Amino acid sequence: MSDHVGASVVGTQKLQSLDSVSDRFHSALSVEANKPDFKDFPVVSSHASHHPTRPTASGNTTSSSSSSGSSISVSGKPSPLADSKKSDLSLDGKRSHSGELILGPNDPIPGAMDTKSSKPGHRRSGSVPLIYSGGSFSPSFSTGFGSGSSSSASSPITNILPAGNIYPSGKIGKTTMMNRSGARTDTLGSGTGNYGHGNIVRGGTSAASSGKSMEAAVCNGVDPAVRRAMLSADPDEVKCVGNEQYRKGNFAEALKLYDQAIALCPDSAVCRSNRAAALTSLRRLGEAVKECEEALVLDPAFGRAHQRLASLLISLGQVENARKHLLLAGPQPDPVEFRKLQAVERHLDMCAEARKAGDWKSALKESDAAFTEGANASSLVMASKAEAHLRLHQLEEADMVISNVFKLDSVYSPSSNTKFFGMLANSYLYVVSAQVDMARGRFESAVTAAQKARQIDPRNVEIYTLLNNTRAVSRARALGNELFNSGKFAEASLAYGEGLKYDPANPVLYCNRAACRSKLRQWEKTVEDCNKALSIQANYTKALLRRAASYSELERWSEAVRDYEALREQLPGDIEVAEALFHAQVGLKTSRGEEISNMKFGGEVEEIIGFEHFQQAISLPGVSVVYFMVALNHNCNQITPFVDTLCKRFPSVNFLKVDASTVPVIAKAENVRTFPTFKIYKSGTKVKEMICPSHQVLEYSIRQYSS
Repeated sequence: MSDHVGASVVGTQKLQSLDSVSDRFHSALSVEANKPDFKDFPVVSSHASHHPTRPTASGNTTSSSSSSGSSISVSGKPSPLADSKKSDLSLDGKRSHSGELILGPNDPIPGAMDTKSSKPGHRRSGSVPLIYSGGSFSPSFSTGFGSGSSSSASSPITNILPAGNIYPSGKIGKTTMMNRSGARTDTLGSGTGNYGHGNIVRGGTSAASSGKSMEAAVCNGVDPAVRRAMLSADPDEVKCVGNEQYRKGNFAEALKLYDQAIALCPDSAVCRSNRAAALTSLRRLGEAVKECEEALVLDPAFGRAHQRLASLLISLGQVENARKHLLLAGPQPDPVEFRKLQAVERHLDMCAEARKAGDWKSALKESDAAFTEGANASSLVMASKAEAHLRLHQLEEADMVISNVFKLDSVYSPSSNTKFFGMLANSYLYVVSAQVDMARGRFESAVTAAQKARQIDPRNVEIYTLLNNTRAVSRARALGNELFNSGKFAEASLAYGEGLKYDPANPVLYCNRAACRSKLRQWEKTVEDCNKALSIQANYTKALLRRAASYSELERWSEAVRDYEALREQLPGDIEVAEALFHAQVGLKTSRGEEISNMKFGGEVEEIIGFEHFQQAISLPGVSVVYFMVALNHNCNQITPFVDTLCKRFPSVNFLKVDASTVPVIAKAENVRTFPTFKIYKSGTKVKEMICPSHQVLEYSIRQYSS
C-alpha cells in the first residue's frame, strides 16, 4: 500500500457517502493488491482473496488486487505506477521480478542504512547483482529489496491509513474501541504494519492471536518478524521477511524463510533465485547453482537468475557455460563479471597449452592465476593444480590437493557437454585422482577412479589409455607381490618391471623391484632403482632404507652415513636405524684410519668421578659432549632426560656428565658457573660451549660436530 492511498483518503473532505468510502477501502485493502509477482504467487486460500471487484464512484470497475509498488487514486483508477505484469521495473529501468534480491553498486551493505535521500518505507533497487567482488567469496553484498518503488513489508510507513478494526460497512473503528457483541469484524492479522500484508480473519480473531500457542511453542526467542513469517500462509510476506534477514546478514534465517516461501509457492522463480543468493553467502555453491537452474526452468527469461548463475559458474571454473548465461542476463553483460570471465578463461587456456607441452611449472602457475582471478571454488582448477604437483614429483602436495577436491561443498555436476582439457569436466577429476592413487601405491583405488572417469566420458582416448594402463600396473604389482612372498625374487623383479612399462614414473614399483634385487644381492641395481624412486618421491622411507643398506654392502660408507642420518630424522626412535648408523660411522672412521676403540653404541651417559678421568675422556679420538650439571638444579632436572635420548640417538658420540656438587674442582677449572652448561670437545680440543641451550640448539650442535 503506498503513501498516496493514506494521503488521499485522509485528506478527502468531500466524500458523498460512507458506501463510497467502503468501496475504496475494500479495493485498497485486498491481499491480492500486495502480491508483487502474480505469476510467482497465485491466489492463496484466505479470506482476503474473496473480495469481489466493485464499481467505483465514477462507474468504473476496479480489481481488488494491486501491486505493492503501485498507487491507487481516490477515484479507484490505477495510478501510472500500478503494474499487474509478471515483473516490475527497477529504478534503472531494467525489468526485475518483484521481491527479487537486487544487489546494486550504490546500495547499502547488509545492516547499514541508506542515508541518500531514501524515504521511510522505500528502498532503492540496484542494477545487476554482483554476488562476488574481486574474485573473493567473502559475502560483502550491497543489497536493496523491494520491487520498483514498492515499500518494504517489514518497514513502518508514514502517512498511512489509521490502524484499527474494519467493520463490514467500511467504517474504521478506533484502536481502543471494543467490538460490539454480535457484530462481525474484519481484523488484519499477522501483518507488519502495512494493510494487505497477512490474512484478514473474519470474526475479530487475528491469525497471530489464533496461532499464539503455536508461536510460543515453535518460535520462542525468534525475531518477532521472523516468527510471524514462519506462521504465515502468505508467500509474499515470508519472502519479504526473508529479504530483510538477508539484508541484515542472517543468511541461515533467510534461507529458512525462502524454503517456506517455496513450499507455499513452488513455481516461484524469484524465491528460487533468492534462495540461491542465501546459499551462495553460506558457501553452499553447488546447491546455489541448482537453485538458479531451477529458477530458469520456471522462467527461462529471468535475467537476474542468469546473472547469478554466470557468477557462480565463473567461480566454479565453468567458463563456457558462464559466458552463455552472462550474455542471457541482459542486453549488456555486467562489465566486472565479464572481465573476470575473460581473465579466468585466459589462464585456463594457457594452462591447457602448458599441459599439452608438458610444461608443468607453467601449468601450476596458470592454475594458481585462474584461482586468484575468480575461479576460487573450482574443483577442476584444484584438480589441475594436483596434476601439476604430481608431474613435478610433489606427491604429498598432489595427494593433499586432490583429497580436498572431493570435500568441497561446491563440487557440482555440470551439464553433460561441458569440457575441461578436452574431456568431460567431472571425468577429469577422476583422471587426476587415479594418477595420484597410482603414484601413492593405492592401485585398487586408482582402477576404481579410472573406471568412473571412463563411465562419465566413454569416448575419450586419454581416459581409455589411462584405464588400460592402470589395470595393467595393478595386475603387475599384484603378481609381483605374490611371487616375492613365494621367494621367487627374480620372477617378481620381472613382474614389477612389466608394470613400469605402463607407468614409468611409479616410485612404488621401483622400490618393490629394488627389494627383489637386494634379495638377489644385486646391490648396484638396487641403488639404481632406489635412486629412481627417490627422484620421484624424495622422502620415500623404504627406498632410503634399501639404498642405505646397499651402500653399506658396497662399503660406500659416506653415502650410507648420509642416508642413515636422514632416516634418523624421519625415524628418531628406531633402534635398528640407530644401530645401522653406528656401524656405518664405524666403517667410515675405519676407512679413514681413525681410532674407533672408544666408540660404543648406545649405553648411558658416563659420569666423571675426577679431574684425571675428565682429562682422559675428552682427549679420546672423536667427539665428546660434557654435560656440567647440579643434581638439585631445576633446569638440569628438566634437560637430563633429553641428554639420555641424545646419547642413544648419536651412538658414536661420547657423552660425559660432570656433577659440580660432587667434583667442583672440574667446574672451577673449566670456569663453569651456570648450570646446565654443555661443552663439545673434538680429540681433546674444545669446539663449542653452550649455556642453558634449548633442545633444538643442543641437538643441532651435536649433529654438526659428529658428522
